[in-house]
Amino acid sequence: MPTGAKHTLEKIRALPLPEKVRIMNVCGGHERSISMAGLRTALPQNIELIPGPGCPVCICPEEDIYQAIQIAVHEDIILVAFGDMLRVPVNVPKTAVRTFVRTLEQAKAAGADIRPIASPTEAVICAKANPEKTVVFFVAGFETTCAPVAAMLAEGIPENLLILMSGRLTWPAVAMLLDSGTPGFDALIAPGHVATIMGSEEWRFVVDKHHIPTAVAGFTPESLLAATYSVLRQVIEKKIFLDNCYTQVVKPQGNPTAQQLLNSTLVVVDAPWRGIGIIPQSGFELSEKLAAHNARLRFPSYADEARKKAGAMPPGCDCAKVVLGKIKPNECRLYGESCVPRNPIGPCMVSDEGACRIWWSTGVRKESTEAVDAA
Repeated sequence: MPTGAKHTLEKIRALPLPEKVRIMNVCGGHERSISMAGLRTALPQNIELIPGPGCPVCICPEEDIYQAIQIAVHEDIILVAFGDMLRVPVNVPKTAVRTFVRTLEQAKAAGADIRPIASPTEAVICAKANPEKTVVFFVAGFETTCAPVAAMLAEGIPENLLILMSGRLTWPAVAMLLDSGTPGFDALIAPGHVATIMGSEEWRFVVDKHHIPTAVAGFTPESLLAATYSVLRQVIEKKIFLDNCYTQVVKPQGNPTAQQLLNSTLVVVDAPWRGIGIIPQSGFELSEKLAAHNARLRFPSYADEARKKAGAMPPGCDCAKVVLGKIKPNECRLYGESCVPRNPIGPCMVSDEGACRIWWSTGVRKESTEAVDAA
């Protein structure tokens, strides 16, 4: 562990901690850093670090994935998506698992032209290289992902490139938890990359409205421990404020250029989160001026309304509780049993930002309650 992180860890251990403090981290990248650095085993036992709703793959609506699969299978198009989305399964009856196409990866194996990409630029390149074909870009992600997509749209995209937008904003999910009256955490570590775009001030409502200690963190052990130390001192001293422990890139008002791009190309709408339901004003959709590029409008027949009612997690899967911080990943009924990375049942076991995948990859098994230090 770096010297700075060791020093902060020593300061945390010296604090007069209460019997239990629950700290939620919102970002999947934070959860990965925490687990890989072995911070749970390094911190005092009365500090509980809770992974929260920070995995866009995990909360992408099941009906959107189903629609993407159906478009790819039944239309003469090329579908591109970020790699993790190809393995996220939709819900099917157990009797149909062997015959039903459950993922984009399976649709690709069945002959659909589906291509993983790593950036919006690749979607534009693909559309320009295939002018005779319609290319559908299935977008799932939070503000950090949607900002470069917005930049792509603002620059102008080929006529044959359509967008199936499933972008989400991060803060409304936390607001929903807090408004529920039983949030399940005593302090919050806010996401660094999202705050880079939207600004640290976006999280002030957690402090002002709910009086919960909050600190924005980066992705190094030093930054995460600094944020942990900050919120612990706030809990102990009962002096609640919004701290920024990622000042290298996070400014109070964020990135005005990125925000302008988002506002000029996308609109904020009420949106469903898989296994959770509709969260008001939590989703991005293409603005009306970009309607010609909206895949939902071009292929409306593949929007299965019944999927919205059945859009919870697969039978037996507790991913929604994991995403909301209600249970630990290894407390899911399927974790490590039928659900493992090579055969994911729920979306939290698919993505590198999914808490279940992270915990499994860092050695946590059913009988263990804490992540082990990564080698």
